[in-house]
Amino acid sequence: MNLDFDQLYRQPDPFGYASRWYEQRKRDLLLAMLPRRRFHRGWELGCSTGVLTRLLAERCEQVLGTDVSPRAIAQAQAAGAPPNLAFECSVQPRQWPPVQFDLIVFSEVGYYLDAATLATVSSRLAESRDAAREGGLVACHWRHPFEGRLHSAEAVHAQLAEACGGPPSHRYEDQDLLLEAWWPGASVATREGLA
Repeated sequence: MNLDFDQLYRQPDPFGYASRWYEQRKRDLLLAMLPRRRFHRGWELGCSTGVLTRLLAERCEQVLGTDVSPRAIAQAQAAGAPPNLAFECSVQPRQWPPVQFDLIVFSEVGYYLDAATLATVSSRLAESRDAAREGGLVACHWRHPFEGRLHSAEAVHAQLAEACGGPPSHRYEDQDLLLEAWWPGASVATREGLA
């Protein structure tokens, strides 16, 4: 990674996760894309201050939020967390959770990784989906160029598609963001007997 995230987090909420309408809308879109109401175990890689992670905790029995920045994790922990939510400072892929997940969120992280690390992380994310629980991966990335970006949102998601074995099952895009998910199994309508 070419940015000093710990330096960025010397200020609270440097990306405006808690204050910007863009961020709230992005979270709402991501949460709406999830094909089930409830999940067993979730993981948000690159959780920052935990704004989205707390919302995921409302829909998961257990949630893990990880981030490379000790300051971001300290801010997340200082805001408190329900008992089913844990925050950890860790660097992926060197430090990888030893369990599988039926919900993985990979948002606003991929374009900071060099090509080799992105390929490794993408493969490990695909492998960390809990197949027995029809586990899925959701990815969301900003589409505009910015300083520190090593890949476009489209390039990150193409790498994820390769690792997951094909195109996304769910997709949303606009001028600002690309949101895609890889979920096995039937559609929501099919599961509810509507299709």
